[in-house]
Amino acid sequence: MLETSILSVVNLRKSYGNGAARSLVVDGLSFSLRRGECYGLLGPNGAGKTTTLRLCLGLTAPDSGEIVLVGRRIPQEARAARLRVGVVPQADNLDPDFTVAENLLVFGRYFGMSDDEIAARIPKLLEFANLTAKKDANIGELSGGMKRRLTLARALINDPDLIFMDEPTTGLDPQARHMIWDRLKTLLAEGKTIVLTTHFMDEAERLCDRLAVIDHGQMIAEGSPRDLIGQHIEAEVVEVYGDNARAWGDAEGREKSARIEVSGETVFCYTNDAQPLLASLHSMQGVRYLHRPANLEDLFLKLTGREMRD
Repeated sequence: MLETSILSVVNLRKSYGNGAARSLVVDGLSFSLRRGECYGLLGPNGAGKTTTLRLCLGLTAPDSGEIVLVGRRIPQEARAARLRVGVVPQADNLDPDFTVAENLLVFGRYFGMSDDEIAARIPKLLEFANLTAKKDANIGELSGGMKRRLTLARALINDPDLIFMDEPTTGLDPQARHMIWDRLKTLLAEGKTIVLTTHFMDEAERLCDRLAVIDHGQMIAEGSPRDLIGQHIEAEVVEVYGDNARAWGDAEGREKSARIEVSGETVFCYTNDAQPLLASLHSMQGVRYLHRPANLEDLFLKLTGREMRD
């Protein structure tokens, strides 16, 4: 791994269960993070993303493989490593018995910080999270977006070098999501390193310098969002839907596309030249269509499939 790596993972494996019921959740995973980048872990439900984060933090012991986090070997030196790490979990776990500021104070003590050190950091963190006016509010008085911003601020109390974020904007409305995105961009501009898992492809495309697509515990693709789209997906997509979409897809779409996929009532036509498709659709009755460039969601669905995962 590069000397600049703040996190390196080599041939990581983890399984659960015994005998025939044994399930391999992480299967030979290897990757490394450069300081100051945002690295995304994408994959369907059950792909192994959250288990990978737990392994990297030393919260779960691997079956085999090597992990070095902020210069410390994991799990042997996990406690020391976590002093330089922040974590934003999937679900907010703020303490309802404390106010906004008290949540930050109590959490800072877990890192061995003095009350004076923590008190000096709290105003800046509240400003960062746009919660200065809510300093003395109880947690139950906060909206979902406020709680998420407070959870992010809490992860920064120890001024970490690396921040793990497990689906940080799930359940938020668009305004709250955009505010979180702005805060994450600020952290990256300050030189922080972020590991991000998300099911929002636009979030990954906006924030991630590089990302890994994981399925069944294995890495199936890695690179920048634009490079991966260019490598795996045709340049243009025409989405066709309506009563006659499938019939048109069978008659015209397959002939004029490099590749098509059908999901529900929608026919997805992938091509490097959309003009023949658009000409065919122009006077077609019983269909509607959308012409757009290929995006990260197209890549994700091609690599992992369209079937539902539990």
